[in-house]
Amino acid sequence: MKSSLVFTLMITGLVSILPQAQSSPSDCVCNLKNSEHPFPHDKLQTVENSASKCTKNITPQQTMEVEGLLLGLKRRLPQLEADVSVLEQEDDGALYGTVSLQVIENELSEIQQLIAKLNSTTHSHQRLNADTAEQLQELKEEMGKLEKFDNMQVVRGKEVNKRLRRDLDQCKNGNHPTAPPPEPAPGNCPLGRLRSVTGPNTYSVTEYAAAYHYGSWGRDPKPAAGKESWFWIVPLTSSNVFSNFVRLYSSLSSLVVGVSVPGSVVIHSSNPTTNTIQGPNVVMYGDALYYNCYNKDAVCRFNITAKTVTPMVLPKGTGFNSKFNFCHLDACYGYTDMDLATDESGVWVIYSTPDNFGNLVLAEVIPGSPPTLGRTWTTSAHKRAVTNTFMACGVLYATRYLNKEAEEIFYSFDTVSGRERYDIGIEIKKMSTNIQSLNYSPVDHMLYAYSDSMVVSYKVHFG
Repeated sequence: MKSSLVFTLMITGLVSILPQAQSSPSDCVCNLKNSEHPFPHDKLQTVENSASKCTKNITPQQTMEVEGLLLGLKRRLPQLEADVSVLEQEDDGALYGTVSLQVIENELSEIQQLIAKLNSTTHSHQRLNADTAEQLQELKEEMGKLEKFDNMQVVRGKEVNKRLRRDLDQCKNGNHPTAPPPEPAPGNCPLGRLRSVTGPNTYSVTEYAAAYHYGSWGRDPKPAAGKESWFWIVPLTSSNVFSNFVRLYSSLSSLVVGVSVPGSVVIHSSNPTTNTIQGPNVVMYGDALYYNCYNKDAVCRFNITAKTVTPMVLPKGTGFNSKFNFCHLDACYGYTDMDLATDESGVWVIYSTPDNFGNLVLAEVIPGSPPTLGRTWTTSAHKRAVTNTFMACGVLYATRYLNKEAEEIFYSFDTVSGRERYDIGIEIKKMSTNIQSLNYSPVDHMLYAYSDSMVVSYKVHFG
């Protein structure tokens, strides 16, 4: 006799078997019913999606954004106070006072923008924190409900095992001293990556008018006491190649109107001569001027206070006297073999050698008398394909000529990771065809450009 058994089965679980009336002597019919509720897969998927959304909404960059804005305010407010103090002391009631007020108004406007952005960002983060806290509470409740379906105690068992492993690790490591936390690697920028360059913020002739097409200008990232608001300029006064002095100004407005209260500091009475300035790539750091020494493959350090010069010879084969210039398709900038740069960590020199096929070589300059060469990195960026370089937060950036209206930051080299990038794509709006020198100041996050006898500044934005 054949027997058939019919089951109605929804999902596995605790099942009760209820006998049914036999339809005939040869048939047995059973109905299986699940005593548990079906597992809510849709709720589990909702929980996973919500958790993923929380992870995407809250990122480390948001914290760094607030820190960057606070740091910007911390640095700008003392500068505004210093400029107001200078105006009170040096106001002549005429052009100087008018220009100084304009500079102060611009600084105040930028500070107000920073405060507005900080308020907006803070309120946005507060809303996000409140929403996230509410979502986390909902997730906790949902997970509590889902754990009721863990009939075999798998989840609870994993939690117990995790606690046991943690206790075991603590027991193993209990007799060993805790290692101190690693210090942040040099070159890591607390403000994040360079995102954009805006401006110009300053665009002006100097007291020399259009007399000197080549030169450099900027601020000292590590100024001597009492010189925190000072600016400097080095025009190449002989053949657009050589100079023998640096001119100092007590404020930006003083530079714009051509009132040099500190005056000029002369390296040597002759121009050019041994250890005077050759080429437009000059920086100031720690109350000392760094530049390419006249007719040498060396970097000179001129102490502003002591008025002494100490040279540092670069590695054999380093290009000088226009062997490895900055160039674009139409022209090269003469005597730009060596570029000096400053950032948050100190002084750098960028040069080229035949051994590196004319590509950029980056090296630390360790201040001293004389200065010495520190760590060195080679890159794949060819010097003649670059128009300028600068350093920011331990990262080397290179620019190239796009057209008469724009220059592009196209390349970067990170000294911490060793990573090269050719896809930066940040444009700089030019006010004249050429930029002869480009310096970054970590004091105010500005780029200072000398462009066809004009002094131009741009704001650098990180994030």
